[in-house]
Amino acid sequence: MDNNEKTPKKSSEPSIQSINRAVKVLQCFEGHTQLTLTEICSLVGLHKSTAYGIITTLKNNGFIEKDEETGIYRLGIGLYKLASHVNIDLRTICVPLVHELCDVTGETVNLVIPDENHIIYIEKCESKHSMRISTTIGSRLPMYCTAVGKAILAFHQDPDRVSQLLDQTQLTAVTKNTLTSKNAILAELEATRRRGYAIDQEELEYGLVCIAAPIINAVGAPIAAISCSGPLQRMDEDNISRISEEVTRYALKISSKIPY
Repeated sequence: MDNNEKTPKKSSEPSIQSINRAVKVLQCFEGHTQLTLTEICSLVGLHKSTAYGIITTLKNNGFIEKDEETGIYRLGIGLYKLASHVNIDLRTICVPLVHELCDVTGETVNLVIPDENHIIYIEKCESKHSMRISTTIGSRLPMYCTAVGKAILAFHQDPDRVSQLLDQTQLTAVTKNTLTSKNAILAELEATRRRGYAIDQEELEYGLVCIAAPIINAVGAPIAAISCSGPLQRMDEDNISRISEEVTRYALKISSKIPY
């Protein structure tokens, strides 16, 4: 055991040192989007050979990624896949507020989580208006042409990862309004960050306008997004302004309740 590691208190449950060290390595990224091996060693208090073995194991299992050109490490997609299974806890927190937002805006509200370069709908509260929105719980759509997807991409902590996700996506025109160039999408993501919310103006479906904001966890990562969708004839400039304020307000309210 390294001199700077405290001896754990006695417990009825066993503690495995190698797993504790792996957890500490992952926890280094709570305050950093990317780190070098030297920086990780300094934060964790391990020798390079020990840390390298742990990091390599985590990398081989998808929990850490390495930029082979720079040698810099960041959290891997394996952790995001695991995080996507926290739906029960997330829905417990969100469902009452999803229904409340639907009542406040009068429009359909959706809750989604990221799945690589797609989003998955995990909750929906339908508007009382006669016109219905076609999204369904469990459906999976690309990020680039949805307001919820753009909200998640815009507030992602790692621009390189966003670029990689877009490179992995076939940017197909779903409607004539769909953004199909990487540069145009990146410009829209920048505009989204400035506004604080994303908007889909008939990019996914003709006659449909959607406004979305990200749900941010305790370490600043977008783990979900919430949106309001309505038909073009109801979503005029005044209504978009009103709904965007409510969507961002409820996204912040939900974010403040996320414990992880």
